[in-house]
Amino acid sequence: MSLVKFIIVLVVIGVGMWAVNTYTPVTPGIKAVITALLVGGLCLWLLNVFGVIVSLKSLWG
Repeated sequence: MSLVKFIIVLVVIGVGMWAVNTYTPVTPGIKAVITALLVGGLCLWLLNVFGVIVSLKSLWG
């Protein structure tokens, strides 16, 4: 993945998180859950992009 695509994906996810936290009319608890899911998914995606998940699979499997 090129650096430009990487940065574009991070910016899109950041804008999406900002939009969810700003414009969705839900309780703060639900917003926190949505934010946690998005951050968790982003962390998993970053680990996959940098090859950490693949190297962990090779260690255990």
